[in-house]
This record gives sequence, structure tokens and C-alpha cells, in this order.
Amino acid sequence: MSRVPFYLKERLEGLRERVIHEGFEASKLPPWERVIITWVVLMAFWVVISGSFRARDLIVGAAVTLMIAAFMRDLLTEDIRRTGHIVEKLLYFAFIYLPQYLVIMAFRLIESNLKVAKNVIFMDINPGIVKIKTDLHSDTGVTILANSITLTPGTLTLDVSKKLGETYLYVHWIDLETLNREKAGEKIKGDIEEWLRKVFW
Repeated sequence: MSRVPFYLKERLEGLRERVIHEGFEASKLPPWERVIITWVVLMAFWVVISGSFRARDLIVGAAVTLMIAAFMRDLLTEDIRRTGHIVEKLLYFAFIYLPQYLVIMAFRLIESNLKVAKNVIFMDINPGIVKIKTDLHSDTGVTILANSITLTPGTLTLDVSKKLGETYLYVHWIDLETLNREKAGEKIKGDIEEWLRKVFW
């Protein structure tokens, strides 16, 4: 059998991957914006954890989190893509994206809890492992998707596999409704992946 189709497929995948990476590099946030976004997130975490609004505590928190943000800026924000002013990015994330994610996860948790409760009460359990594809390319986006799936009762992400520029998740499903990869992906991922694609590449 000729290897030409496989060679062409690999070349096309390589080209696609290069275009995606070039697009990502072009839309990457500048370092100072990554420091500010990381600092805002860490400072918010500091305030929540300390529970104090005294000036002394806020100044110490701001200094400590700024130092950490300067060194750890790529850890949280390297995969984020969004054009526009930094204030716009922060406002979008704080007042639009984060509430959207919390609402989506709340509905997914309620829905999954009810399904699992029904399965347990009626002893209608059909466990299995299904392989689903994700359109996310960044490590941060895939990690958040995998953890979000694991958070919902009845599903557990076991492994992540990247091959030829495509990413797959192996998910243990307590009630295996279908073996069709696309349908299973739609049921398991729901709206979470669409939300993540707004922020991560």
C-alpha cells in the first residue's frame, strides 16, 4: 500500500499545527500584561484567604503577590488569548467569563448529581471508558477541561493523549450511554469546552 496518503496527511497536520501555533504566538499576551493578570488573581486569592482589609495586610499581600507574579506569570496566563486593553480583559474575565463558567458548572453538577442518584437508586449502572476528542490545544485549557469533567459526578478523566496535533481524553463514565466518540463528547463536555475556547487556544 502506498505511503503517499499518510505522508500527505502528516504534512497537512504539520502545516495546520504550524498555522495554529503562529496564530497563537501572534495573539499571545505581552509579559507585563501577564504579570498584572497573575497579580490580580493572586491578590484576590490573598484577600479571600486572609479575610482582612487592613491597610498593612493589603500592602504586604500586594508586595508578596507581585513578587510571585513576576516569576510565575507564564504558569497561569501563557495560554490565554484575548485582544484588547488589559482593563477590558480583566473586566471580561471577572464579570463575564468567570460567572459564565460558575453557572455552567453549577448546572452540570446538579444535572450529574441527579443522574448518578437515579442510577444508584434503580441500580442502572453501565460503566465504561470512552475516548473523546477536544478542540483545545493549550495545556491549561485541556487541564481545566479534564478537571471540570472529573468534578462532575459520574465521570472521571483518566488520561490525556496528544497525537498528530489532536488531543483526546479517556473518560470513565458511570453510565456509558454511547460509544460514538462525537456524541459521547457532546454529552460529557457539554458547554464547558465552548466556554474554555473563549479564553484558551
